[in-house]
Amino acid sequence: MSKKKIGEVILDVRNISLRFGGVNALTDISFNVREHEIRAIIGPNGAGKSSMLNCINGVYTPSEGSITFRGQTFSHMNSRQVAEMGVARTFQNLALFKGMSVIDNLMAGRNLKIKSNLFLQALRIGPAAREEVQHRAFVERIIDFLEIQAYRKTPVGQLPYGLQKRVDLGRALAMEPQVLLLDEPMAGMNVEEKQDMCRFILDVNDEFGTTIVLIEHDMGVVMDISDRVVVLDYGKKIGDGTPDEVRNNEEVIRAYLGTGH
Repeated sequence: MSKKKIGEVILDVRNISLRFGGVNALTDISFNVREHEIRAIIGPNGAGKSSMLNCINGVYTPSEGSITFRGQTFSHMNSRQVAEMGVARTFQNLALFKGMSVIDNLMAGRNLKIKSNLFLQALRIGPAAREEVQHRAFVERIIDFLEIQAYRKTPVGQLPYGLQKRVDLGRALAMEPQVLLLDEPMAGMNVEEKQDMCRFILDVNDEFGTTIVLIEHDMGVVMDISDRVVVLDYGKKIGDGTPDEVRNNEEVIRAYLGTGH
C-alpha cells in the first residue's frame, strides 16, 4: 500500500485561549492540521478537547488567538460561516433528528448545498425538483458507502447506537467537507462497532481525500489511524507529534497514558 501524500497546512490554530468567567478552559494553544491527514486531539476528561473543536467550528469565540483556514485568518467565525467554508462536525452527544428516517437526516446535511428557496422546495416543482433528485443521488452514495442501505427508510431513533453514530458521520459527509471534525466518534461502542468506524474514517480520509480532526479516548485507535497527535491537559498543550513521539513523551505518559504503557 503506497503511503498517502500529506499536503500543506490547511488549518492553523494560533495561541488560542478560552475563558469562562475566571476559569481557563484553554490556554495559549497552537497546532496545525495538514491537508489529507488524520490529526488526533487527546487528553484526559476536562482537558479542553471539545472546547478546542468548538472554537474551530464557531460554537465558542476564543478569548485570544486566531484560526487560519486556507490562508484566511479569523479571530472568530460563526458556525454557518465555518460550514460554508467546508468544515463539518459530528458531536459527542448525537444531534440527530430521531423521528426522521436515515435518508432524511442525511438530506438535512445537504441544506447548505440547496439553492432553491423554501417555497419551491416545499412544492417540489421545476428546478427545485431536479435539484432534490441530484441531492438524493448524492445521499444514496453515502448510504452505500456507509453500508446502511437496509435502514435508509428507518427512523433514526429505532436504530442501535452504533448505527446512529454512522448516520451522524453520514450527515457530516453530506456537506462534502474539506475538513471533518469528529468528537469521540467511537464513544460507547463495542469492539466490532469501533472496528467498523475506524474503517469508515480511514476510507473517508483515503477515498474522499477529507482531512480529519479527531477527538478519541481509545489510545489503540488513535495510535493506529492518526498521522499526528496533539495532547491537551488542563487546557494546555503538553505534546504534539507522531503517534510514536507522543507515546514516548514523558509528560504525556505522566498526565494521560500512565506509566504502564
